[in-house]
Amino acid sequence: MNNNEMKEVYNEFRQVVRRFAEEKVKPYAAIIDSENRAPEETFEAARELGLQGLPFPEEFGGGDADLMLQVIVTEELARVCASSSLTISSSWLFSVIVEHGSDELKELVHDVASGAKKAAWCMTEPQAGSDLMAIKGNAKKVDGGWVINGNKRFITNGGWADWYLVLLRTGSNDDRSFGVFVVSKDDKGISYGAKEDKMGQRGSPTSDVIFDDCFVPDFRCIGDPQKGLTYFKNYLKSSRLSISALALGIAQGALEEAVSYTNERIQMGQPIAQFQMIKGMIADMAVKVESSRALLYKAVDLYMNDEPGVDMFSSMAKIACCDAAMEVTTDAVQVHGGYGYLKEYPVERMFRDAKVTQIYDGSNQVMRQIVADQLNKAHKD
Repeated sequence: MNNNEMKEVYNEFRQVVRRFAEEKVKPYAAIIDSENRAPEETFEAARELGLQGLPFPEEFGGGDADLMLQVIVTEELARVCASSSLTISSSWLFSVIVEHGSDELKELVHDVASGAKKAAWCMTEPQAGSDLMAIKGNAKKVDGGWVINGNKRFITNGGWADWYLVLLRTGSNDDRSFGVFVVSKDDKGISYGAKEDKMGQRGSPTSDVIFDDCFVPDFRCIGDPQKGLTYFKNYLKSSRLSISALALGIAQGALEEAVSYTNERIQMGQPIAQFQMIKGMIADMAVKVESSRALLYKAVDLYMNDEPGVDMFSSMAKIACCDAAMEVTTDAVQVHGGYGYLKEYPVERMFRDAKVTQIYDGSNQVMRQIVADQLNKAHKD
């Protein structure tokens, strides 16, 4: 297909997902937030549309979708419910098995692609967030498999997922040998910490995942047990863009709520949308949304075409989209006045949901360091 044909495909797909989001996701957004529970209803509804299997090859029951289609789904779902967007897209991380796993391990992909099983990724530890080399969790080789020990923190879908992809040391603390292991919720030696009571994205379950002499068979080690860090870093390139899309979706949703409210709210005999100060705020919000969207889509295009600059532009996209989400939701609350402070209005939830996007999947401060390092490297070269 040429560019115009692909653009039409993307636009039509976006309309399908937007209708789904409005009809099947939005009605539950406030409920799962207030009840601090997983989005069971939206997760099940997403199975009918095949969203959990979007990036997987057709042979595994997936949609064989490119990264732009994944970004569109993440963005459109987050536009009405960030928790549902994050929970549904978490299934996609299982695609690392398709690329590096054994044939026996790949059999697990079918249930994840169909949404019958839920997935989670375990990397962060109490002392290891952005500093992956500080990871202490380890896997020791034994006859027929591996014994895992460690404590993973802030795990999305922790305690709710059926399968956990776990990054662990397979060598000493002085080398870079890491493996990625697939652990079942039914394996002996896996347990969970208390469910975190979070500020935002409360519908996305988060907890510690703890491994205490947890045995996994050999086939559940993904690829080379010394190259797990490489597998993870390659996955980060696309996951960072997914989180950027989630933040962009929050910003877009907040902008739409702000425009709607300011056109309906009457003060001094006219909609407040006609006030000069409000016009300026709305315009600035729109500029932040569209400029961050342009940067995100450029990064996606670089990734899809395997062009240089992906690391830098994906980091730039995360900075732009996540900062836009925080700034736009803040202004959306402001133009709602006192009503923006009430849970009855979606912008209150969006404001809380936006903050963590600047923190997880690599904080925006770390993203800025990556951008600067890349620019400095290019200058020296």
